[in-house]
Amino acid sequence: MQTILGASGQIGEELARTLHDNFTTDIQLVSRNPKKVNPTDKLFSADLLDAEQTKAAVAGAEIVYLTAGLPMDTERWVVQWPIMMSNVIEACALHGARLVFFDNTYMYPQTSAPHTESTSFKPNGAKGKVRAQIASQLMQAMADGKVEAMICRAPEFYGPGKTQSITNSTIINNVKKGAPARVFLRDDTLRSLIYTPDASRAMALLGNTADAWGQVWHLPCDDNRLTYRQFIALAAEVFGTKGEYKVLKQWQLSLAGLVNKTARGAAELLPRYRVDNIFESSKFKARFPDFRVTSYREGLETIHDESGRQG
Repeated sequence: MQTILGASGQIGEELARTLHDNFTTDIQLVSRNPKKVNPTDKLFSADLLDAEQTKAAVAGAEIVYLTAGLPMDTERWVVQWPIMMSNVIEACALHGARLVFFDNTYMYPQTSAPHTESTSFKPNGAKGKVRAQIASQLMQAMADGKVEAMICRAPEFYGPGKTQSITNSTIINNVKKGAPARVFLRDDTLRSLIYTPDASRAMALLGNTADAWGQVWHLPCDDNRLTYRQFIALAAEVFGTKGEYKVLKQWQLSLAGLVNKTARGAAELLPRYRVDNIFESSKFKARFPDFRVTSYREGLETIHDESGRQG
């Protein structure tokens, strides 16, 4: 059995779909209120902050995917992520399950230097520090032989469905409805964006590849990186809207943070918008040369088509 912890988000749903279609129908979805993605899915309700519930959720699994997310709330991240990671590591160790951890890049230096799997951690704020802490905790557990695992790391998201990201909320959702997009700090720096279905497809492939274990993997994204100015122009072309946008300055974002918890929580990430963000996934592409990465146009067209069906 393959079990997805935190299965209710977009990554978890896409992962359940691709596992079912390509690898196994013996899938268990775990969250506080899990819902079936495939007809054969098993459901298990658990709170990953509870050690005993986490152990029960992992029982019987050969492979466990940790895809849980938390709202952009610094205090919750600092308190809850170490608890969840400890509980999941202990549960996997107890039951002999292998662990795939879906990670982000908050712990990386927010500079224009390319990020690879060997990039040293240099977090800018509290959320980055806790992500560095839990990734290091898992790597130590791997080194100690406590658990067999891998880390799958992804940059900024964009995608269909209920994808939650800065790019979706400030760019895509606004361009789609013909409203001005909001760009943080600069519109001329290159962005590395990963399409959420690609992230899930790649993670399923890694989890079912024998020689992928014990490593850190950067999940694949389109190397034809765009600036937000170019991305908005492409989105406007696909959606048939004007593609207007506003570049928000530091003082405006700081002011928004006074009244908006999400904006306040995103503040430590702002330096990455001042410079090119280069996320390298050449290791994955060399190992899996047949994996087809979705282009930005294809991804935006899927989002547009989905909106048309909902309308």
